[in-house]
Amino acid sequence: THSNKNLAMAQRIRTLLQKNSNKAVAAVAASATTAAASVTLLSDDVVHPLHLPWDHTGLMSAYDCGSLRRGFQVYRQVCATCHSIERIHYRELVGVTHTKEELIEMASEVDFVDGPNDEGEMFERPGKLSDPLPSPYANEESGRAANGGALPPDLSLMVKARHSGQDYLFSLLTGYCDAPAGKPMMPGLYYNPYFPGGAIAMPPPLNDGGVDYEDGTPATISQQAKDVVQFLNWCAEPEADERKKSAAQYMLVIGFTALMTGYYKRFKWSPYKTRAITYIK
Repeated sequence: THSNKNLAMAQRIRTLLQKNSNKAVAAVAASATTAAASVTLLSDDVVHPLHLPWDHTGLMSAYDCGSLRRGFQVYRQVCATCHSIERIHYRELVGVTHTKEELIEMASEVDFVDGPNDEGEMFERPGKLSDPLPSPYANEESGRAANGGALPPDLSLMVKARHSGQDYLFSLLTGYCDAPAGKPMMPGLYYNPYFPGGAIAMPPPLNDGGVDYEDGTPATISQQAKDVVQFLNWCAEPEADERKKSAAQYMLVIGFTALMTGYYKRFKWSPYKTRAITYIK
């Protein structure tokens, strides 16, 4: 029965295309787009995150350095056990999350493999400001072996790699809950409605009071998620504040140039516009 219905539908579409190809193609494309959008928006396997009012996304807004410092603390104490941020170096955090002295001491606590030395051998040395943030695994193979074959992704550009990046990550971190009735969950998976399919291998990473903030801010799950997501957004766009400053300067220069150009045009052309031309035979 289903085969006969599909065959009849195909014949009707073919006839329609033959009669009026342009309109038919547009109609079929519109129907397909609408159907796809309906399936996406009404799918029971994923919940789309709401748009949240992030303070640093405004045209004249900047990152909250206090939140960035707390977010870096959440990353170091929670996320860094599985995830890396290989594109960020300690020196890039100077004046953003910590002072130069604090970061030098922080980097020196980690041993990095360097070399070769004069004898051609690799050696370990304390970290420096020029070193990247350390990875929890020596290579991809060890990362997969420690996580049942799944490699935890690097978080350097995670905000850019996901649709509605900041909103999605915040919703994902705070969206763990019990699976609804009739939703089977395989062992080792956790239900999160914001993750495609609803089943995610990462256990809930945040807990109330999971970290002790240095500034005394209550470390609720939502506060930790907000801080670490803002830190990850800075990792993806560390130049955002400087870009906004440069844009303001450029717009000021362009506005001044436009005013001076208009004044110069009126000054230069005023003799030609006010002169009188007479013709004498």
